[in-house]
Amino acid sequence: MRPLGPERDHYWLALSMAKAAGVDLQAAIDSGRFSQEKGAATVQRCRGCEWGGDCPQWLIEHPKIEQAPETCVNAKLFAALKAEQEATRVGAPTES
Repeated sequence: MRPLGPERDHYWLALSMAKAAGVDLQAAIDSGRFSQEKGAATVQRCRGCEWGGDCPQWLIEHPKIEQAPETCVNAKLFAALKAEQEATRVGAPTES
C-alpha cells in the first residue's frame, strides 16, 4: 500500500478538479447534497489516488473540462453532483 498524499494538497486538488469539471461544491453544501463527511471522504480518496502526482499539471493544462477524467478517483462523484446541479438549474425559474 502506498502512503497517502498530503491532506492540504489533496484538499486543493479535489476542489480544483470539481471546479474544472463545472461542479459548484459550495452550492452542493448549501443544498445539503454535500456534507462535511462527504467532503472529508472526497479528500481522503484523492490522497490515495495513484494519479495524484500527475493531477496538478493536468489541471493547469485543462482548467475547464466537461467532466473529470476517468483516472480521477472522484470522477463519478463530481459527475453526479454536476448532474444534480444542472437538473436543479433546468427546473429553476428564470428571471425576466
